[in-house]
Amino acid sequence: MTPQMAEPILQVQAISLSFKGVKAINDLSFSVRRGEICALIGPNGAGKSSLLNILNGVYRPDSGEVVFEREHFRGIHPLEAARRGIGRTFQNNALFKKMTVLDNLLTGLSRHTQSGFFAQALGLPRARHEARQFRERAENILEFLELQPWRSVAVGKLAYGQQKRVELGRALIAEPRLLLLDEPMAGMNAEEKHEMSRFILDINRDLGTTVVLIEHDIKVVMGLSNHVVVLDYGRKVGDGTPTEVQSNPEVISAYLGTVH
Repeated sequence: MTPQMAEPILQVQAISLSFKGVKAINDLSFSVRRGEICALIGPNGAGKSSLLNILNGVYRPDSGEVVFEREHFRGIHPLEAARRGIGRTFQNNALFKKMTVLDNLLTGLSRHTQSGFFAQALGLPRARHEARQFRERAENILEFLELQPWRSVAVGKLAYGQQKRVELGRALIAEPRLLLLDEPMAGMNAEEKHEMSRFILDINRDLGTTVVLIEHDIKVVMGLSNHVVVLDYGRKVGDGTPTEVQSNPEVISAYLGTVH
């Protein structure tokens, strides 16, 4: 089934959010269909990262609600969001620079352990079984993101583009159904962007993961996504395919500061 025919996996319904009386998001509604790559674009301060923070439970909206996999919520704890299948990366790498690539990946499963502290400390069978499962997942991610050569290298010694790939892997290891990527290509050169775009497409196509990403490079957005939502000062000014959004005069005015 193509994303255009699939049911929504995510619905944002009349969400509003303010900080000290200033509207960051204003009555925002849109849907993301299962299997899509949906790009959120707009000028700095448009409310894009604030929206991702609502979706994974960092912020609670003033009004409105989120529907994920047909479950309605307004406020949700980040731990619960992760357990429901929502993964997240951030603008700035939140990696443990002195830990190896493999160990950084394994930290992405810390919220999903079921065996408990004492079972792990005592090395009980359930804990050992879980540890083997987690290790297997990490090995699969290393292979999928082509990180095997650096599995035992401290993350702080890696190139910037490789570090961003490790962060992507840490979000991916928990097998999320919805992956939120906050500027995954920020600070990258053209070659690194091309590589990251390839991995995002592979995640979407091969793993069936729905992706919502924030990206400023319009060329990347138009080549990567099949759905684009445009924000300007917290309100939606565009919502459609890349072609539809590209030709929308209000979008052009908001995003480029000019009308063609």
